[in-house]
Amino acid sequence: MYGTVMIAKIKGDPAEMMRAAEKWNTERQVPGYIRSDALAADDGGTIVVAVQFESKEQYQALADSPEQDEWYRTVMAPMLDGEPTWIDGTWMQSIVR
Repeated sequence: MYGTVMIAKIKGDPAEMMRAAEKWNTERQVPGYIRSDALAADDGGTIVVAVQFESKEQYQALADSPEQDEWYRTVMAPMLDGEPTWIDGTWMQSIVR
């Protein structure tokens, strides 16, 4: 699995961001997309979003998509306070209890 983690400061309610992400997921049906998880930090302003894809190629296809860029600039970016930090990489197997 491959994916990205976004660490950002959010301007408003994290639930609003999650609703936008859910709508994206329902409408776009992106090949290779597995899941997203978000953590709203206790500081009330930081959000961490982890996104997983089946492969690096499928993730990169989305990252390079003009439609994704437009969606990010018009829907997601206005919810953020400044530029987020992005960390791309290979997901390691998790330990489940």
